[in-house]
Amino acid sequence: MANSKYKRVLLKLSGESFCKPGGFGIDGEELGSIAERLVQLCKLGPQVGVVVGGGNFLRGEKFAHASQIPQNTADYMGMLATIINACALQETLEKLGQPTRVMSAIEVSAICEPFIRRRALRHFEKGRVVILAGGTGNPFFTTDTCAALRAAELDADVLIKATKVEGVFSDDPNKNPDAELFGKLSYDDVLKKNLRIMDHAAISLCRNSSIPIIVLNIFKKGNITKAICGEEVGTIISPDRDG
Repeated sequence: MANSKYKRVLLKLSGESFCKPGGFGIDGEELGSIAERLVQLCKLGPQVGVVVGGGNFLRGEKFAHASQIPQNTADYMGMLATIINACALQETLEKLGQPTRVMSAIEVSAICEPFIRRRALRHFEKGRVVILAGGTGNPFFTTDTCAALRAAELDADVLIKATKVEGVFSDDPNKNPDAELFGKLSYDDVLKKNLRIMDHAAISLCRNSSIPIIVLNIFKKGNITKAICGEEVGTIISPDRDG
């Protein structure tokens, strides 16, 4: 089996990865599929961190606009949703034989550890997947921003945004069949073109730390292996288009 090009990988999983398209909550089949791909990734050799979203249950900003609940409270509710996903992923990974720890930016001591950088690094050294839940621990920040922040804090060599589409497009490919798939982009390209694959705060954090971002379809067989082994797959966002 090929070896990983990267020593430490930070994977961002959206909440929608845990359910069927357009669905709600956690679907066992989708959860199992994600876990199997993570086990395959670990077998390639890198240390693996995972930031999970919570959109399969609740998106704070959207929920706040549709209710009488202020966004700061709604965002904390969204953070709790990420912990639900993290615990489900942990149990599924460990059933497959992959040691795992959940670390949360908000305290939920009954089911997960607090996020402490040095402890996370120790888990990596022990061969454990570290699932990072609770976002940044602050309202008004997305889990994409959390992923970029944790990638920088934990000295990740690459940030992989795992999606259900092939990469970054010029427009929504579900609505526009002529949307262009970009193979390579610079951080500045993403910001100038206002491409909405990640929020601007996340892109800026990665740019400041020179962390490349790979956007790919994690459900397409072989994609994650190709990306980790340095093959071109999805869209690569780096300091320049040739990076």
